Amino acid sequence: MSISPLKCCINPSILSADFVNLETELARIADADAVHVDVMDNRFVPNLTIGLPVVERLQKVSPVPLDVHLMIADVDLWAPSYADAGVDSVTFHVEASDAPIKLARELRARGTKAGMALRPATPVEPYLDMLPELDMLLIMTVEPGFGGQSFLDIVLPKIRRARAAVEGSGVDVAIQVDGGITEDTITRAAEAGANVFVAGSAVYGRPSPADAIESLRAKGQLAFATTTLHPNNTSPQV
Repeated sequence: MSISPLKCCINPSILSADFVNLETELARIADADAVHVDVMDNRFVPNLTIGLPVVERLQKVSPVPLDVHLMIADVDLWAPSYADAGVDSVTFHVEASDAPIKLARELRARGTKAGMALRPATPVEPYLDMLPELDMLLIMTVEPGFGGQSFLDIVLPKIRRARAAVEGSGVDVAIQVDGGITEDTITRAAEAGANVFVAGSAVYGRPSPADAIESLRAKGQLAFATTTLHPNNTSPQV
């Protein structure tokens, strides 16, 4: 997955998929930009999902790139192994890392894109100097750990500040949001400056995931194109 800073991407979350038939569920989202794979350890977050062996198998059968989101403790130890699995991107939570710059560089050195995630209450300002070390900044729009939560509008100002910092620095860093993304909330998030959207039930809960992906992508792209952060850009590059 090539993440353009001006292209809106839809990354469905398999947290809303049928875990008994994951290969089939991946085929249903073949038109997505990537698949968001939530790895939870029941330590960093109060939920347990899948681990490295399952991710390695998903990597072999997925028709779209894997966007792995590590919601785990000891992330400095474990994240490089996910990069070695050949996934497209690995995102770690800064709250779980003792050396985030070192980890981001190690992920890139192993051939994967480096993403860094922030919980809703974690301020973005202390980490803006890290932007050149990252390919993606994930701003959680719910508390991490469970799907099906409602979008937290209180996070929108943080997304705006992050987008302004990205544009001011001139680096090509995508801004991803995860949690409560629907055809309504994607517009607000995109207008704030996000361009990569994790959607669970809004995709897998629809009769046609392909149609849901197309609709979400169109709404996100339109809102992102008309954001006041790009007053002279009515036709973003893709």
